[in-house]
Amino acid sequence: MVRQSRARWIPVGVIALAVVIDLVTPTDVTSAPLLATAPVAAAPLLSPPGIIAIGVLSMAVQVVLARVDHTFGWHGGVANQLTLLAVTVLAVLINRTLTGQSARTRRAQQVAAVAQAAVLPRPPSRLGDLRIAARYVPAEDEAMIGGDLYVVQETPHGVRVMVGDVRGKGLGAVGAVCADLGAFRYAADEAEDLPALVNALEGALLREGGRSGDQEREEGFTTALIAEFAVGLDAVRIVNRGHPPPLLLDAEGTATALEPSQEAPPLGMAALGTWSFPVDTFPFPPGATLLCYTDGVTEARDENGVFYDAAVRLPLLLRHRSLVGDPPTPAQILQLLIEDVGRHTGGRIQDDQALLALHRPPGV
Repeated sequence: MVRQSRARWIPVGVIALAVVIDLVTPTDVTSAPLLATAPVAAAPLLSPPGIIAIGVLSMAVQVVLARVDHTFGWHGGVANQLTLLAVTVLAVLINRTLTGQSARTRRAQQVAAVAQAAVLPRPPSRLGDLRIAARYVPAEDEAMIGGDLYVVQETPHGVRVMVGDVRGKGLGAVGAVCADLGAFRYAADEAEDLPALVNALEGALLREGGRSGDQEREEGFTTALIAEFAVGLDAVRIVNRGHPPPLLLDAEGTATALEPSQEAPPLGMAALGTWSFPVDTFPFPPGATLLCYTDGVTEARDENGVFYDAAVRLPLLLRHRSLVGDPPTPAQILQLLIEDVGRHTGGRIQDDQALLALHRPPGV
């Protein structure tokens, strides 16, 4: 906001620079061309009345300077005045065009935000004793919908979670996300255990790919992390299908990557063969946080090509945060992680990031 307010003074600065140049140069050197850039500079910064005011000011300054140099005539006066008038009119037209494009962009972003909320609704902040936070960070500000997903659902079998990343980009990826979420929401309530849930997801993705008749969809797949919290939250069961392993943060901030005991391919590849996949069980003590994310975090690189390592960097951030205040909430943990990834990459986000933090309070 401060930068935008300062930028509004750029046209005035251009006029001041033109005055200085005209006064320090010989009389046969005119600064009228520089004055003509002031209304153009005002086009993206000011409203039409402001642009007209800058244009009138430029014309007045040009008249004064020409009188001082005794060069006000047809070429040094009238012609330059007509030029400044034409440039001011052009700047107003440019402003109207930019305003219309900005309005269309805002409408598109609003539609995208509504679509994202419908396709990928934010999970509740609490399910029973489990505290939940989720964030979605698009690689491009304008593209608010992508191929990353998360979902948390309370079922008769406990709280079940899925974090995934579909192959591809654009509307095809959004369609795959919808298929994944729809399949999970139905199967999570019906499946007796995680293997049954994963098999139901596999079948739904294969049927969706066959119905679409789209080669991209038929050859698509989804890396997925499916988790289930035991009643009482003392353990978490995980099936990892080609997804970055989650981090388990204990009450002291120590991070442990929950690697799968056996590698398994992503979902949606059952047509190529059958694979076994383990269900790994990990303790989930009081004060622990399960942090899940997509490869937009793990594959974030700095200018030297070094990948981001959340297991190393996040504990340092949490210890520093605990020294200066209360232990961070799940939402604050995600914010710390997002900001640190941004610092690591220098603000150059290469891929979408879907993040999910699930916390068991110390007293539970």
